[in-house]
Amino acid sequence: MKRLIERSRSVGEVLRWVTQNPGKVSASHYPIALHKLGQLLQQQPAPPVGAGDGRGPAGQVLEQPEFHVLCQAIVSGCAKFDNFSIVNCLYAAAALGLPGESPLVRVLEDESRSRLGRFNQKDVSMVFSSEANNKALEAIFSSQLFYENRQERFIRSMAEWLPRKAENLTPYTMALIAKYVARHRLREPRLLDTIANFLLKRGEQLDSKVIQKLVFPFSRMNYRPSNHGELFPKLEAILEQKAGSSPLATVNILMSMFQLSHFPQTVLHQVFSPGFITNVMSSPYALIVRRYLSLLDAAVELEFREYSGPRLDPRYRVLMFEHALTADEANRKYSYKGLVAEALRQLVGEECYRQDEVLPPGYCTDFLLWINRSGTVLPLSRVPAASRAPPATSPVAMSLRSSVLALTSDLQDFAPVVLSVNDKWHYCQNSDILVGSRAMRDRHLRLLGYCLVQLPYTELEKVSGIEEAKHYLRQKL
Repeated sequence: MKRLIERSRSVGEVLRWVTQNPGKVSASHYPIALHKLGQLLQQQPAPPVGAGDGRGPAGQVLEQPEFHVLCQAIVSGCAKFDNFSIVNCLYAAAALGLPGESPLVRVLEDESRSRLGRFNQKDVSMVFSSEANNKALEAIFSSQLFYENRQERFIRSMAEWLPRKAENLTPYTMALIAKYVARHRLREPRLLDTIANFLLKRGEQLDSKVIQKLVFPFSRMNYRPSNHGELFPKLEAILEQKAGSSPLATVNILMSMFQLSHFPQTVLHQVFSPGFITNVMSSPYALIVRRYLSLLDAAVELEFREYSGPRLDPRYRVLMFEHALTADEANRKYSYKGLVAEALRQLVGEECYRQDEVLPPGYCTDFLLWINRSGTVLPLSRVPAASRAPPATSPVAMSLRSSVLALTSDLQDFAPVVLSVNDKWHYCQNSDILVGSRAMRDRHLRLLGYCLVQLPYTELEKVSGIEEAKHYLRQKL
């Protein structure tokens, strides 16, 4: 039956083979028939302008009784089809141009959604590229299987079709897509620019919680969208109006913009105002907002020196992070940090460095060392206490200017050095660009007077054994 369908030379011949031999047709034959119909329709010449009834070859086929028999057979039996047949029928129906509201497409979509947990990634990708309605997209992007896995072929396909479908998507669906893009660190300009254009067109109608989800992929991927000249001013205007309605979302949006080195002055006046501060400090999420506001205040100090508005009251300042990031802890067994730690211990000795030191305004560093002008790593006992980084628990730790002065006062004698082990998850996917939070951390550490020595995983993965690692570190230092 498969050969007979594939060798058919006309639409009528395909339909006759399938509808007149029901006992010989299995589930796998239906997608083959739908695909063949699509191929034959593409080969038919378009009618002259003004000729016929305007329905064209596809429309005429969809109205044939035999085609309705074929569709009914799929609708009746699809619950018993295997996953491969379901997915291929849906994919073929989309290629054939069947409308989304047709009974065949609706039944196939419903069956696909019910099986998402049992689909493999290829199946999910085919389903996704076949469906265009919000309900289907929401179901697929809400699938934990889909969310936790990344497939290169699917990503390339999504970059092609998302710009065409974006206009008809709901904010909720686009937010799910943005979450997927951020989760997998996809620095794909076409995807990110599509989200940015969606945000530019619909920003006024969205609440702050949705906006923060749509903005986050830009900072996550350290990417300024191509329309940022229009988008950023619009976001500032929206935040001015909605800053108080959702304080945590407002602070998250500001953090994303700061990571991209954009500092909206008017919004900062609101966020650091006594009214805003009083409001958030009495809320259930007071601690997380204090952490973010403390980091924003530090960023203003270091990167936006011309700002002259209100600042965060010193009594509310806390460290942004008190220990290593959750992602780094979770991926510890995949990190090169252990190799570097052992090589560093053998190379300079444990008395010459600190590991996992948290520096103001709350950045966890992998290794902190002091080096003199001749390039010698100094034991901590030889570094004047007044010039060391203040302890993270010290009140002085929040005074960034005094920290900078302390670190730079004796630079002619020695310099503080941060060794930064940049593992794979610190970069955008398939890229040498650090994610936005990591990039901002590096900017701030340099502005605080630290020399930053990068140890990227692309170099570390070429190192074999402790002796090679020691040689590598000696060159770096």
